[in-house]
Amino acid sequence: MRERLQRPEATLRELQRFHQRYTQEDIERDPHLEWALRYGLLEAIQMVIDISCHLVSQNNLGVPATYSECIEQLYRAGYLNDESRMALLGMVGLRNILVHEYISVDRARLYALLERIGDFKRFVEQIQPLIR
Repeated sequence: MRERLQRPEATLRELQRFHQRYTQEDIERDPHLEWALRYGLLEAIQMVIDISCHLVSQNNLGVPATYSECIEQLYRAGYLNDESRMALLGMVGLRNILVHEYISVDRARLYALLERIGDFKRFVEQIQPLIR
């Protein structure tokens, strides 16, 4: 499981690097950069989901029917605080939009998510007690 946490850290470093290198205007002008940002965010969110669902199962916290329920069960068990819970639930919703393209995502909103990288880091910190 510890190996699984190394991948999110690498992805977060890349997203931070992306944020330092490109502006919102760069994203709006270049479809390739938008694609890269979408993929990076999607990968980071999917890792949070995969780790959450694995931890729920590993620690017998319940039988979630959805990705959101994995987050909720970690919260109910006391491993996530309410701020993280709400941020992660929002990420799950964004993941569904990105994967299924229910609606188009505003490029400015995508870029603004780079300011929320701390949410991913807090998740990793909060679930540390569950890592075996």
